[in-house]
Amino acid sequence: MLNRRTVLQRLAALGLAINTPLLSANNQPSPGLLKTIPKTGAAIPAIGMGTWITFDHNPAHTELTRYQQILQAFFAGGGRLIDSSPMYGFAQKLLGAVLPQVAGADSLFAATKVWTRGQAMGQVQMQESLNLWGLESMALMQIHNMLDWQAHLPTLQQWQAEGRIQYTGITTSHGRRHRELVSMLQQYPVDFVQFTYNMHDREAEQELLPLADDLGVAVIINRPFQTGGLFARVRGRALPDWSKDLGCHTWAQFFLKFVISHPAVTCAIPATSQVQHMQENMQAMQGPIPDSTMRQAMLKYYQRIIQ
Repeated sequence: MLNRRTVLQRLAALGLAINTPLLSANNQPSPGLLKTIPKTGAAIPAIGMGTWITFDHNPAHTELTRYQQILQAFFAGGGRLIDSSPMYGFAQKLLGAVLPQVAGADSLFAATKVWTRGQAMGQVQMQESLNLWGLESMALMQIHNMLDWQAHLPTLQQWQAEGRIQYTGITTSHGRRHRELVSMLQQYPVDFVQFTYNMHDREAEQELLPLADDLGVAVIINRPFQTGGLFARVRGRALPDWSKDLGCHTWAQFFLKFVISHPAVTCAIPATSQVQHMQENMQAMQGPIPDSTMRQAMLKYYQRIIQ
């Protein structure tokens, strides 16, 4: 395991400042870590936002102020990519109601999914998603959990050609259907792939992450906290002293830095219903990013304390 001195020496060798906020050329806070979308070379912040459960509330019967504050903290922290799905109940409708009231939402990278069977039903659902978000086009349309992907992929390609979506994608979660996803990616082109990866669930390191890197497919990581499972495992445990030199002051930042520091990962999408947690999540893009040696130290520390 790296000790404090080793971490400081390695960070210094990389030319990275310690405990110093990153500043842009105009002396404003940096947007933080940006990752490249291989298809276009465009840059996108490494922390996005998921909406499963947290945004599943009917806006007609919900006090919207808290959600405005959550989204405000997201954009103020440098976020852009918000991910949703028809599977998430009222989430898309709530986003459509709140986003116009939020400063910075003009930088939104809107990502949603098609989650139904049949090409015709998929087309109807995709259009409904655009309507719910209040958008004319979507940055990213994904096939949710690979459901009837053979029927939907031609529609995604057609909509992309027509400019109705910018990027195509496919998803899975909970570590399911990895073999089928690998086979699909090897045969059919998509711009994004989304799957589960976190400090505890690391199956994706074996094949999915290297494959996406080789194919030039952007990677979105869902469940970076294992839907809260990681926090339960470390409850009552302290972060290592040297984690502060990586800019990690909470377990959420520790877990997120591990995920987004993987070279093949483009964006992680934690979900939260708390403004403070959103602010903490976004801070994970600031400061030094762990290299492979530091990632191993983080992993060994986590594995040791949960034994």
